[in-house]
Amino acid sequence: MRPLRSIFKDRDHGWGPLLWVCYLGFFFVQPAVEHVSLNKWLWDGVGGAIFLVLYWGLFLLEKPRGLVHVAGIMLLGILFLPFNAGACTFFIFAASLLPFSVPTQRQALIGLGIIAAIGGTEGLLLHASVWELFWAAIFPLFIGGSNIFFAERNRMNCQLRKANEEIENLAKVAERERIARDLHDVLGHTLSVITLKSELAGKLVDRDPQRAEKEIREVEQISRQALSDVRDAIRGYRSQGLVAELAQAKTTLETAGLTVQCDAATTVKLPAVQESVLSLAVREAVTNVVRHAQARTCRMRLEQKNGSCKFEIHDDGCGSSNGEGNGLRGMRERVEMLGGTLDRSTEAGTTITITLPLKEVAIK
Repeated sequence: MRPLRSIFKDRDHGWGPLLWVCYLGFFFVQPAVEHVSLNKWLWDGVGGAIFLVLYWGLFLLEKPRGLVHVAGIMLLGILFLPFNAGACTFFIFAASLLPFSVPTQRQALIGLGIIAAIGGTEGLLLHASVWELFWAAIFPLFIGGSNIFFAERNRMNCQLRKANEEIENLAKVAERERIARDLHDVLGHTLSVITLKSELAGKLVDRDPQRAEKEIREVEQISRQALSDVRDAIRGYRSQGLVAELAQAKTTLETAGLTVQCDAATTVKLPAVQESVLSLAVREAVTNVVRHAQARTCRMRLEQKNGSCKFEIHDDGCGSSNGEGNGLRGMRERVEMLGGTLDRSTEAGTTITITLPLKEVAIK
């Protein structure tokens, strides 16, 4: 059972249930005016107490049986109407609560018709006045009919909240995947460079101590930069620019012993999002060349053509037709997210061609 205060925080009803229950006072108008006996007061009190249990049960129970509660309130109206005209209030309550207790408008309309028919039939059998017939049969239709609109709105709001929660969950999943891709790119690339330089320093310790010392210092600098990159990646602002990335890529490949040719058009102007994605792609592609290609030469080319930017990296290593790894898959996802394409060819080495449209893209 939910605590009573949770009802007041409900997005659909708020303080409404506390205000609506005040209408129960009409049930006690006739006993008060006619000064009925204590025995009748006792029975009216029992009826009011049963109503409160049924009424608050709809709002406080975790899984209330709506139709059972509404039927119970209707039964109170049927039982008390012969002795207390104020029992018409129970018909009104039943009609007003019914649209919130059934899943469709059609069922609500059918239920309202049944309530009105029962109230009207009993009123005629009791030879009730016109006003009593109005409160028992006609007025419940007005109240219940108007509440059909509010019940439908509540159902739509509930569906909208569920949809928003699903969108939030998907956004969180997408963000986690983005961070995973970025960390893979950052650490994969940087650790490869550290490994290369460490191996080179180990080989040079005896032959060229000064060169080995230089390589070790660079390893320290790269390690510090890796720490900074990881922090920036979590915030989503890692890239230092495509020009700097291409320069670093050239240095990394040369450190690995490759002959590098880099043809980068200086006039290419990329939006920030495209530049960041392309910088990540350069890192991943270079890391793959160093780790897996066993190549001797590598050529990188960046050009602008027909409203798009094209980047191509080719190595003469042992190209593989195996499936895409996590790095290449993440690279493709980022490129396609911006409306671009990534093509991979494994003939005469490996060639990766990335094409990105030169326009601003809103990432949601």
